[in-house]
Amino acid sequence: MVVIPAVIMPIVREHVERMDVDDDQLIFTSPEGAPLRHPNFRQRVWLPALRSAELPLIHFHDLRHTGNMLAAGAGAGLRELMERMGHSTTRAALTYLHASDERQRAIAEAMSKISAGELRRRRPVPSGTQRARKRRNAS
Repeated sequence: MVVIPAVIMPIVREHVERMDVDDDQLIFTSPEGAPLRHPNFRQRVWLPALRSAELPLIHFHDLRHTGNMLAAGAGAGLRELMERMGHSTTRAALTYLHASDERQRAIAEAMSKISAGELRRRRPVPSGTQRARKRRNAS
């Protein structure tokens, strides 16, 4: 189960109501109600939808990639991304992760806030190495 962002739920609800779908049925199916098959979906639905929306030729799978990038940008950790994507290995999930300038700026800003807070305290904070040595010497 994947939680869908609230912004698109009205569209999904409208689709479910129009299709008169039960709880145990597939939400997106062929016109006959069967599971979607790649060749039929691409020709019958995907390519006409791209043309209608005047979008460039992109692969349907690109939406999965974009969704994972948006989740990562929203702060999802690797485990959370793996669960959303249904991956059992980190290698598969990492395929969808890319650094972005926006995310790098957000990380730098968060680090700056943490550092500024520590600097305002005006007392030396021991490093991780210093704390580990202190624990080791205490034992």
